Amino acid sequence: MIGRLLSLSRLEAGVDSASTEPVDLAELLQSLVGDARFEAAARGCRVTLHKTVPATVTASALWLHSALENVVRNAIKYTREDTNVEISLRDERAQPGWIVIQVRDHGPGAPEKDLARLFEPFVRVSEARDRESGGYGLGLAIADRAVRLFGGEIAARNEPDGGLSVLIRLRRTDTV
Repeated sequence: MIGRLLSLSRLEAGVDSASTEPVDLAELLQSLVGDARFEAAARGCRVTLHKTVPATVTASALWLHSALENVVRNAIKYTREDTNVEISLRDERAQPGWIVIQVRDHGPGAPEKDLARLFEPFVRVSEARDRESGGYGLGLAIADRAVRLFGGEIAARNEPDGGLSVLIRLRRTDTV
């Protein structure tokens, strides 16, 4: 927990905002999904990557990887057995020049009133997402700070047929 608190503190202070580089999102997601499949298999679910487009953003590959890993691990934790955690990378139609990474689970979702609070430190909402299920409520807070550090946005929404989606929007730095 101390390491995660230190990470959160560094992000809030903007310590690593100057160390940016071009990051190939499709490549980063491929690597992340490969690692996440082992954890998912142990929980009786799967992680799938689909609908990817080539996209490059300017960020810290380390912090962006950490942000995405936190979101994917959270989705694996809450998705039901025998379901997929679905990850996609697509152009944002409503905001040209932006890219969207969507991580969707098939779990209980979260109360509508608490969706924005999911990204606050130590927040754990509903019985399905309480301390009994493990963790300290820091993973999504770290993801939020890392995404915002590089000019992005992160949000959560419940899906109509169940489950939770986390949407990460980042500005593209490559040509579309």
